[in-house]
Amino acid sequence: MVEIVIKKSKFIGEKFSVKSLDEINKILLNIKIRHKKATHICFAYKFFDNNNYEKAFDDGEPSGTAGKPILNVINKKGENNTLIVVVRYFGGIKLGAGGLIRAYSKVASLLYS
Repeated sequence: MVEIVIKKSKFIGEKFSVKSLDEINKILLNIKIRHKKATHICFAYKFFDNNNYEKAFDDGEPSGTAGKPILNVINKKGENNTLIVVVRYFGGIKLGAGGLIRAYSKVASLLYS
């Protein structure tokens, strides 16, 4: 798990090994229960089962500023069977599209450190 603060917003990242959509859904439900007051729970995953699956989800952040940067990190690292979730608690200062992309990418990258 990784936790960073950027302009008063707290970002918490977690990485999981996954093998099915059912497993992903259970993990996401657990995270939503643990982080009930979070502003955004963004994620991306890539795994191979009966079909190839890739998904990126922005959870209300501007389109392409959260899930896609997370998925780009997964792909850059050459990972498969991976789910990365980044929870954001908004701190009152807007980061802009570029700031969001950098923040979500940074958290996802730090999970590989």
